[in-house]
Amino acid sequence: MNRLFAVGSRRQYLAIALVAAILGILAVGQLRGQSNVPGLSNLSTQDLTLLIANLNARNDELRTEIADLQQQAATLETSTSNGQTTVDQLQSDLARIRAWSGATGLTGTGVEIGIQGPIGSDAVEDLLNELANAGAEAIEVDGVRVVPGVVVAGDPGQLSVENTAVGDPFVIRAIGSPEILLGTLTRAGGVISQIGVTYPDAQISVTPLTSIDVPPTTRNLIPSHGQPSL
Repeated sequence: MNRLFAVGSRRQYLAIALVAAILGILAVGQLRGQSNVPGLSNLSTQDLTLLIANLNARNDELRTEIADLQQQAATLETSTSNGQTTVDQLQSDLARIRAWSGATGLTGTGVEIGIQGPIGSDAVEDLLNELANAGAEAIEVDGVRVVPGVVVAGDPGQLSVENTAVGDPFVIRAIGSPEILLGTLTRAGGVISQIGVTYPDAQISVTPLTSIDVPPTTRNLIPSHGQPSL
């Protein structure tokens, strides 16, 4: 039984080897017989083998190039997305800076301070400073936006803001948290109480509002003598 098994195995191996040889001969013959490829029929078996190896190597190189290009495309797409995010952030920062500087108008919650009677510029300055310290994001006095450099001047009855006469009565509007601004202004011993001691005939009221419009400044915000330093 073992001898028969060995003989059968050898026959199988010989049959497989014969089939492989026939297939190899047919493949070479087919390559040589392709008349549409100039010179291919004149190549030897060794040359054809080398040609196939070169083609396989070139295919591998092309696959590597494709993978590299795909990676570059993904990197560029990510960079574009990050760049857009950066642009959006810069635009948001610019909008906040313009709003803080007074270049644009603002709308939001806040308080309205009504003032009637004789009051001096020092008292108005105290009110503005107290509002700023309490977190007011935008302030206007009788329609004039308060920005750095704006001057409130004049004695009672002759008040002016940025060289614009202030009437009697007049209002101060500030955007911010109504609760914080109201509590800061009206607390016992606060700024309104102190103004009442100095100007007892002045009447000051504070009203929280859910919507206030503060206009942009009319000042030229471009520096006259300075240059940005980066």
